[in-house]
Amino acid sequence: MAIKPVIYRARVTRNDIDHDQYDNFTVSVALHPSETLERMMARLIAYSLNYQEFITFTKGLSSPDEPDIQAKALNDEFLLWIDVGEPQHLRIKKASRRAKSVKIYSFNEKSDTWWASERKKIIQYVKENNSIC
Repeated sequence: MAIKPVIYRARVTRNDIDHDQYDNFTVSVALHPSETLERMMARLIAYSLNYQEFITFTKGLSSPDEPDIQAKALNDEFLLWIDVGEPQHLRIKKASRRAKSVKIYSFNEKSDTWWASERKKIIQYVKENNSIC
């Protein structure tokens, strides 16, 4: 029998004076059995920083073809694709073709190593496609 995720509820108050955004919301976050608390908290922070209409957590680790967090328009178009961790440049490339905005939140001690190995490939793709990194 598979281990079930643990569900956490958080009440978030977001006050961004620079952008005149003030939000209060409650969110439920599922901790996948193979996920660390640190990664789950990084997802919660990414969600809170990007809170907007239609933003949702996805199946995450259970579904490798989806982002960790997404916002989709009513016509099913990706408005926002958020990955938490250290995705390969090919995943970032795929995401940037599908979504209007792609964000990566890296959170652990290996992030410098990941960035050193993926940096050139990502920057090259950005230059070729006139994207913003």
